[in-house]
Parts: sequence; structure tokens; C-alpha cells
Amino acid sequence: MIKEIYSSNAEKLFRKCAICPRKCNVNRMDGEMGYCGQTAHLTAARAYLHAWEEPCISGDNGSGTVFFSGCNMRCVFCQNESIASGKIAKKITPERLAEIFLELREQKASNINLVTPTHFVPIIILALEKAHDQGLDIPVVYNTSAYENVDTLKMLEGLVDIYLPDCKYYSDTLAIRYSNAPMYFDIAMDAIEEMLRQVGEPEFAKACGNGHNKRINAVQYNALMEESDDDYTGPLMTRGVIVRHLMLPGQLQDSKAVISKLIERFGNKIYISIMNQFTPCGNLESYPELLSGIKASEYDKLLDYSIDCGIENGFFQGEGTDSESFIPAFDYRGL
Repeated sequence: MIKEIYSSNAEKLFRKCAICPRKCNVNRMDGEMGYCGQTAHLTAARAYLHAWEEPCISGDNGSGTVFFSGCNMRCVFCQNESIASGKIAKKITPERLAEIFLELREQKASNINLVTPTHFVPIIILALEKAHDQGLDIPVVYNTSAYENVDTLKMLEGLVDIYLPDCKYYSDTLAIRYSNAPMYFDIAMDAIEEMLRQVGEPEFAKACGNGHNKRINAVQYNALMEESDDDYTGPLMTRGVIVRHLMLPGQLQDSKAVISKLIERFGNKIYISIMNQFTPCGNLESYPELLSGIKASEYDKLLDYSIDCGIENGFFQGEGTDSESFIPAFDYRGL
């Protein structure tokens, strides 16, 4: 049955899977599981309007977010461990995924937000093509760990408008200890380079009344946000790259290295979202250094350092984000 609904190219990619840098080479079409914990059957945990992304992603209505099951990173501190491990997973077809995209659009979603999509890229491409043929006309966000193959990303050119990758670690020691992801930083930086090549520098749409929008650039967007109240969501991003960095307990120096390298390589062509929302989740008995959480003083030092490095396009987080209340209920709603 699965052969009948997938394209020949998708089937080929799943038969000897090398979609991500793990290059498991397993036959996911015949039911073998890759490192991601998934076969070639598309699975997801929830689809809904998500309000807790960056302001230019969520907007007033929320980001139309699809949480896919499985993950090619499997970080030990994962907030979404129940879906990353594949414990919560509902099978859906590419046709149904296309319908979900259109349903989210009808709910006035700011965009379509694909969370942890890497291991399902061949199927997601089919669904996006079907949805576009049926009138999908809002931006598509690719929300990823950045542990990506450049060749896989190239398959998405023209289908993704906004890339929302992580840049988790500079140190390979940390990448291996917490994510079993050797060469993570180099792989992530090359992936971000490809993302930027595809979508270019940030663009936003500012509502001008009468249903019309005005395109503005990063400088104009930043000026609007500086003058705004805290509750102002501002214009929506229509194209661009936002790189997220989640600060880890006790790893100020590694975070500084990540930020400085991102600024050095990409400058103001990207946004950097510096996050303090680390929440100790799962079984961390073997990682006691992660149990303390983030100290406000350490986060402030990182923000000061980022400013000293010349960051202009950035998002910072306030207090109260390190809470499990920010973790969605993965209950299959919207699927």
C-alpha cells in the first residue's frame, strides 16, 4: 500500500535511507527503522495554531504547526521526548497532510510550520505540492535541528519560505555527549548556508489596511519592534532564516562561540534567536550538570556578549519560559 501512495523518488530515498547525516542506509520502505525511530510511514502527533514561536512567526493568530513524530537528533534533554522517541505517532498519508495544511490556512494560520521534518522530507514534498495545487498561499516554515544533508535541503528549494534551524553546539564534545551527533557544528553551518542561499535575507509583511501588505526589510522591522509595546507581535516574516540557539546550563562559553561564529559567517543576513527556555526533562540522572537550569545572570552575560559582537537582528527571551506549560499536549488533535 505504501508503494502506491509515494512517488518513485520518495520510495528510492527510503529504500536505502541517507536523508540525514546519520546515513543509516536502512530500508524504511520495508518497515526498518532508522536512527529517527521511524519507517517510511508518515507519522505525526498534533497540528494546531501554535502561539509560542518568535513574534514574526506566530503573529496574532498563531503558526500552523505540524509536529512530526521521530527525530534524527534525539537530544537527551529534549522537551518533546514523547514524540521524538516515536511513542506518540499517528500514521497519516501525504494526501491527509496536504488537507491539514489547508485546514490550518482556513483557521487563519500565519504560516505552515513543519516541526522536526527532516526524516520525512520526501513525503512532505508530495504534500506541499498537493497543497499548493489546491491553493496553499501562506509561507512554509521548516523548523529543524540543522543536522541536515545539504542535498536533502536542495530538494526543498521553492517549497520552503522560512528556515528555522537550531544551532545547538559549537563543541563536538557536547554534541556527542548530548545528541550523539559528531561534526554537528560544521554540518549545521553548511546547512544554514544552503538555507540562506535558497530564501535570501529577511523579508516581512506589514499590514497597511484594506487587506494590503507592505514589504519591509530587517532594518525597518527592527525599528518597528524597538518602538512597540511588549505585546506587539509586529509584521510577519515572509522569507528568511532565523537561527535558534538554546543556552544550556553551565555552557556560557560554548554559547558565546556559537553566537560569534554565526555573526562572523552570516552577519545580518539572518536573525539569531537566543533562548533561555531550557527545561530539565526526561531522565537526566547521567547528566547531572543539566539539572540546574539556566541562571538569569548567565543568560544576561550571553546577551551582553552578543551585543558586543555586533548583533543587530536578534530575538531574546524574557523570564518564565523555562516551564513545561510551554510544551504542547501531543494528543493527535488536528490530524
